[in-house]
Order: sequence, then structure tokens, then C-alpha cells
Amino acid sequence: MGQLPASSTVLPVREYLLVALTAAVVTFLLVGLVRALAFRIGAVAYPRQRDVHVKPMPRMGGLAMYGGVLGGMLLAHQLPVLRSAFDFSDDPYAVIVGGGVIVLVGVLDDRFELDSLTKLAGQVTSAGILVLFGLQWLVFWVPWGDQGSGTGSLLSLDQNQGALLSVLLAVTMINAMNFVDGLDGLAAGIGLIAAAATCAFSIGLLANNGGDVGAYPPALIAATLAGACLGFLPHNFNPARIFMGDSGSMLIGLMLAAATTSASGKLNYESLQATDVLGLLSPLVVVAAVLFVPLLDLVMAVIRRTRRGESPFSADKMHLHHRLLEIGHSQRRAVLLIYLWAGVLAFGAVALTLFDVSVVLWCLAIGLVLAFLVSAVPRLREVRRS
Repeated sequence: MGQLPASSTVLPVREYLLVALTAAVVTFLLVGLVRALAFRIGAVAYPRQRDVHVKPMPRMGGLAMYGGVLGGMLLAHQLPVLRSAFDFSDDPYAVIVGGGVIVLVGVLDDRFELDSLTKLAGQVTSAGILVLFGLQWLVFWVPWGDQGSGTGSLLSLDQNQGALLSVLLAVTMINAMNFVDGLDGLAAGIGLIAAAATCAFSIGLLANNGGDVGAYPPALIAATLAGACLGFLPHNFNPARIFMGDSGSMLIGLMLAAATTSASGKLNYESLQATDVLGLLSPLVVVAAVLFVPLLDLVMAVIRRTRRGESPFSADKMHLHHRLLEIGHSQRRAVLLIYLWAGVLAFGAVALTLFDVSVVLWCLAIGLVLAFLVSAVPRLREVRRS
């Protein structure tokens, strides 16, 4: 991998912003065409008992988002600086091909409502494509095995272990985003927040690596995803005119998995201190924080359903967003509250890897307390009245 020449050491932040803006504009413009297509082919969500919408709504919005991702990638390929992301890595190509497969599976599900095993097969296939292009976890730091040096050790994975871990992570993220997609604008907003945080983390890696072009792909993947989510959100925020459907939620999960997996291979462990645990664990910390809300919802849903003797993929009306509605929040307020939780956790985790830890921890604690208090306002009012 090469490094930028001394005269070009400025980080290409403007280029990433331009790519994200392009993805947003393309997505925004494509939504109208996709909406008409969804009505024409019957990819429509009719209200069910567990749903919160009350009229038929076109799905398949992920197709427009994928178009935005392709638009952003095409622009990046034409920019002299970001072209390096394609020349020195196959990660962007992996996302284009794997994303195309997961969107195709999602479109079929939006139209024909595939069974859970068929969707799982499609998810594994798309995750496997990432691995075939070389986008997988190969090494991460563990705090043991230091032989008395106090530095911990790097756990190297062989090709099979790395492939299995990468596929497992991708499938988990895909389903987490799929589970959380229950209110207007919820999945698109969380995807935007998570992608923006991942992009910030990746640009931090790029700075720490001295402009190594090998660190370009994760920021590019995250930037195009953030732009696609941003462009879709105006059409999807309450009151929504279109749903992203499984084609969109699964694309978000796959691209977040791709961005974080790509970033994990770009961490310069040699530049970190032995005691810098947050830095050494930063890829895992960011992964956990970025998807904490959807993963928590996923785990709670699986436990809840299996305890009732039902399939983990069976639907119910007890997700986190449903519980916020039950305690008195409106749809918009519930969505904004989940944005707040996701933003505090995701950007807090990224800030921990970039800034003074003690200051960030104080700010993170204050943010979490405020998020809790705002979330509990309806409950507190009920207690006061009683």
C-alpha cells in the first residue's frame, strides 16, 4: 500500500462529502421512479395488526438507495484522489456486487414475502461475496497472551476463521437493521447516524495511517451509505410516502458490516501504546456502539420469541419503538429519541478513539442521562399525576 505524497497529505474530507451528497441526490431523485414501480408490480405493504401505518404503502425503497450508492461510487471512481480506493483494494467492488445481491433478495421479499430461510440464504450469499473479494476480519487485539510484557497480543485468524466471523457479523448486522425497521424514518435515520460515525472513525484511521491509500475504502463505503440514507429520509420520515423495505434495511446492514470490517484491517497497531486499550479495540468498540440499539432490539426479540416457543423471525409488536409508543411518545418523537440514543452511543464511541478519554466519558455520561430523562418523560408525568 502506498501513501499520499507530501504535497497531498490533506485528508480528502471534501471529496467524501461530495460523494455523500451525490449519493443523496441520486437516491432522492430515484425514489419517485421506484415508488411508481412498486405500485405497478404490487410491492405494497398493506396494514397489518402489528403495523403502525394505516394505508397501503409502496415498498422497495432500497432499490433507490442502491442506485444512490452506485452513483456515489461512480463519482469516487472518477475523482483522482478517491480513485485510489479502487486501485489498491477490492472492497468497493465487494460492496457493489454484494449489495446488488442483497437488494435483489430484498426486492423479491418486498414483492413476494419470502420465507425466513430463503432470506437467510440470500444474506449469507451476499456476505460470502464480501469474503470472496477479500473483505474479511484477519486480525484483532486481545488482552492476553502477552508472555509478561503487558502488551497483549494480536489474534490472527486463518482464512476459514476470518471468513466465518465476517459472514456471522454481516448476517447479524443485516438482521439487526431489518428488525429495527418499524417506524417511518427509523432505519434510514439510524443508518445515517451509524454510517456517519463509521465514516468519521475511518477518516481518523486515515489520518493516523499518514494518508495510506489502503485506508480509503471504509470511509468511502460509509460515505456512500450515509448519502443514500440522507437522500431517502425526506421521503420516508413521518408521514412516509414509501418504505425502504427489506431491500433497504438489509443493504444498510450489509454496508455497515462491510465498512467496519474494512476498517478493522486498516488499524495501525504498531502506532498504538500497549495501554491504549480503547485504541486497540476500536474496531470492535465502534461496531458494538454503532449498532447497539438495533442489536439490543434483535437480542430482546429473539429471547422473547423463543421463550414463547415461536420462531425468532416471527413478527410481534414489542420492539423498542413499539414500547416507546406505548408509554406515550408520538411516532416522530419515538423515532427522534432512538436517533438520540444511537447518536450518543455511536459518536461517543468514535470520540473515545480520537479525543481525550476522560472528557469524552463525561460528555457521554451526560448525553446518556439526558437521553434517559427525555425518554422517560411520559412515565414521569404519569407518576406525578398519580
